[in-house]
Amino acid sequence: MSLFIPEINDETLRQLPKTAGAYVLVIELEADLTLQNKRFAGTILPKGTYLYCGSANGPGDELTSNGAGRVVSVLVVPGGDECELRARLQDQSKPVPVPGFGSSDCTLCLSHLLRLRSEGSSLSRSSNYS
Repeated sequence: MSLFIPEINDETLRQLPKTAGAYVLVIELEADLTLQNKRFAGTILPKGTYLYCGSANGPGDELTSNGAGRVVSVLVVPGGDECELRARLQDQSKPVPVPGFGSSDCTLCLSHLLRLRSEGSSLSRSSNYS
């Protein structure tokens, strides 16, 4: 059973399931962010709202660890697959913001990072994602 947590705080973090599965982080970048990791060093993500589909800590942490970005909500899918989540959310006609981001071990996905096309879009309207 999926769990959507619309607001992240100490109380809602305790509600996250402790089981294997996948998640979608809704990350708000309050300013442009220059990626620092070796593979994407110098790549600039413009201010805006992004979705990161994952199954463990890792690349998504770079978007929030330096203070430029914050997780504003999360969709948790116990037993889910991050690639399936990404496929359902991505508008195939739109480019991904950083090819290879979060998908270095994936042969099917161009990226596990997607960007919202417009401010104020909701997670339930998957056609607004690219």
